[in-house]
Amino acid sequence: MTAIKHALQRDIFTPNDERLLSIVNVCKAGKKKRNCFLCATVTTERPVQVNVVKVKKSDKGDFYKRQTAWALRDLGVVDAKDAVKENPEFDLHFDKVYKWVASSTVEKNTFISCIWKLNQRYLRKKIDFINVSSQLLEELPKVAEESVPSGENQSVAGGDEEAVDEYQELNAREEQDIEIMMEGCEYAISNAEAFAEKLSRELQVLDGANIQSIMASEKQVNILMKLLDEALKEVDQIELKLSSYEEMLQSVKEQMDQISESNHLIHLSNTNNVKLLSEIEFLVNHMDLAKGHIKALQEGDLTSSRGIEACTNAADALLQCMNVALHPGHDMLHAVKQQQQRFSDLREQFARRLASHLNSVFVQQGHDQSSTLAQHSVELTLPNHHPFHRDLLRYAKLMEWLKNTDYGKYEGLTKNYMDYLSRLYEREIKDFFEVAKIKMTGTTREGKKFATLPRKESAVKQETESLHGSSGKLTGSTSSLNKLSVQSSGNRRSQSSSLLDMGNMSASDLDVADRTKFDKIFEQVLSELEPLCLAEQDFISKFFKLQQHQSISGTTTNEAEEMDGGTSSRLYSSGVPQTISSEKDMIRQMMTKIFRCTEPELNNLIALGDKIDSFNSLYMLVKMSHHVWTAQNVDPASFLSTTLGNVLVTVKRNFDKCISNQMKQMDEVKISKKSKVGILPFVAEFEEFAALAESIFKNAERRGDLDKAYIKLIRAVFVSVEKVANESQKTPRDVVMMENFHHIFATLSRLKISCLEAEKKEAKQKYTEHLQSYVIYSLGQPLEKLNHFFEGVEARVAQGIREEEVSYQLAFNKQELRKVIKEYPGKEVKKGLDNLYKKVDKHLCEEENLLQVVWHSMQDEFIRQYKHFEGLIARCYPGSGITMEFTIQDILDYCSSIAQSH
Repeated sequence: MTAIKHALQRDIFTPNDERLLSIVNVCKAGKKKRNCFLCATVTTERPVQVNVVKVKKSDKGDFYKRQTAWALRDLGVVDAKDAVKENPEFDLHFDKVYKWVASSTVEKNTFISCIWKLNQRYLRKKIDFINVSSQLLEELPKVAEESVPSGENQSVAGGDEEAVDEYQELNAREEQDIEIMMEGCEYAISNAEAFAEKLSRELQVLDGANIQSIMASEKQVNILMKLLDEALKEVDQIELKLSSYEEMLQSVKEQMDQISESNHLIHLSNTNNVKLLSEIEFLVNHMDLAKGHIKALQEGDLTSSRGIEACTNAADALLQCMNVALHPGHDMLHAVKQQQQRFSDLREQFARRLASHLNSVFVQQGHDQSSTLAQHSVELTLPNHHPFHRDLLRYAKLMEWLKNTDYGKYEGLTKNYMDYLSRLYEREIKDFFEVAKIKMTGTTREGKKFATLPRKESAVKQETESLHGSSGKLTGSTSSLNKLSVQSSGNRRSQSSSLLDMGNMSASDLDVADRTKFDKIFEQVLSELEPLCLAEQDFISKFFKLQQHQSISGTTTNEAEEMDGGTSSRLYSSGVPQTISSEKDMIRQMMTKIFRCTEPELNNLIALGDKIDSFNSLYMLVKMSHHVWTAQNVDPASFLSTTLGNVLVTVKRNFDKCISNQMKQMDEVKISKKSKVGILPFVAEFEEFAALAESIFKNAERRGDLDKAYIKLIRAVFVSVEKVANESQKTPRDVVMMENFHHIFATLSRLKISCLEAEKKEAKQKYTEHLQSYVIYSLGQPLEKLNHFFEGVEARVAQGIREEEVSYQLAFNKQELRKVIKEYPGKEVKKGLDNLYKKVDKHLCEEENLLQVVWHSMQDEFIRQYKHFEGLIARCYPGSGITMEFTIQDILDYCSSIAQSH
């Protein structure tokens, strides 16, 4: 144990400036015996600190580590378990009870004795030592000496001695005396026994001298004893006085305790009064409504700006009083309950008065606006609601207050506003669209009525009213559309009216001014509707305090779903508000109910415009696409964007129907068997359509739709031209193909439509092919026998006969050649060319003006044939001197004179 103690002192406590005084080997009670050491230590620096340290052997080696330390001043109880029997168990009560089992009872007793001595010397603290006999605490060192070996006794006693008496160093004087004494005895170092014996003799001499001195001073001792007796008497007297003083102070102490307790009660009362005053001030400051506010809520003027402002301030103050966060227990006070009830009554009274006033304002607005409808009945404008919105926006803050305090009345006001305004807007919008329809079906630029619309305004109005029930979708019936077909005496040709009956008036029958007029009217209708809807939506957002946050719509406008007409009517059908995903949805539903007639009226107007002229769908598609694009940039999920998107779907269907009708009519076209074909009507119609479409769709957003329509139409035109050419009896097929594809090529070249570049090349190719085919076919007739003769020559050469031997063939000798050539003198050739020119002139139409082109191609082809015949003569009849009866120059002269003569 001594070795462990020294090791712990060296390794653990010396580095921390501590001295180890006692040690006991212990383990925790009731657990596996994992031994550790409890050490009692003191610091070497002042003030001295006494600790109990738990030291444990490390798991990784043979060295010890410091695990836990407790200050001795935190020790409350030392329990030795049994004061009579030997028991190695003991408890130490620090922050909790630690139960230990010592390796031996002697070590436990030594450790407890050390703790008792350290407490008596350094702490003077009351530590309870229970189950420890007082005899053990007083005589523990003696028992330890008798029960342990001498070496261990010395070490333990030495440890206790160190615990009681600190080591004191020699001062300078003592060191000097010892040095002088040792110098006087030189053998003190070499012979310690002699030195000790000398010191003992000197000490005896000194003791004897001291005894003699004491005996000599007996008189002084007697005097000293007398003085001590007198001092003891004085001490007794002082003790008596101190006792009397203590009794007096005890009564004073009791009085002071009473005064202190009284002061504490007074302080407590003051504290409670301050807290009570604070609570009362809180309630008064936060739950007291000014009389002016109460008067404004009860009698405030809701018609003037000043009165509205006063009511707004009063309502905000009332809301603050009602929403104050009460402290716990406030709601149990009778006065607080009364005040809350008073606030509730004021809120109910003012909410009822505000709702009644606003309902009156809504009704008055309907009457005021109705009186202004007459002045807009003849103009294509919608009434301005800005003054009404401006007046109502003064109540916006009160509406927000009503929304937060009484949602039922706010909901009722919202429903009433939608009911009144929907009827008002329905009258305004219907009248507005009636004016637009009358203007659309009015007189043309020449002052003539439409041939099939000889009606007055009342008749027009009757028809447009009949359109209100339609869904806005065209039926596609050709017979119903033909009711509005317009006959024109200025058709391009007599038979085109029967060929181009496409369910509407043909594009050539309407003047450009009429279409421009329709375009302006339709644009004005959209331009009037758009700001009206945006202004109303902005007003609803501000007045009813609904947020208009930007969001991404999940559907495209072209495929917009039709809105449920009954949704808005059922929105406020119950006392509990329906589940709405956001306030933005509520705005859209309110707008849908207020402007419920807008979409049907737009669809009716579109149907009327499509009946007047199917090409109007081009104008409507461009205008509607632009307005939808503008509305989507502002808010893709707004009512305006959704409505215009739905109408755009209808316009797109009409446009597709217009294209389909034209393709259908191309497929059903019939031509006259008695007259030449010329430029087919649907080819001219495509030219007019393309020119009109290019002027309308310039820089338009929906250019892709037009390009798709172009592709469909041009392919249909190609197919129909070929079909008509195959069926033509009066005009050769090549002429029909050549003229019409030349016209198509010229049209595409002039309009420069990028998506039809491939079709333009194809048209040019077909025109060139059929021009060449027609020229070759026609030129085979004027020199028919000569052609047959040389075809036979070429056939013999093809069979393997050498060219210079052909002349030896009986049917193709020189005499036969001269005979055939004589049949075609210059005069006969000219006559044949003249007949050919007349025939070509009869085949070709004047509109396309291809006669000179065809004639020039025939001239070139004739010259090519002439050179070919001369080449065959030179190769097959060499040296014969046979030549044609006319020359190339003669051919040029013949062609020129024939062209000039005609």
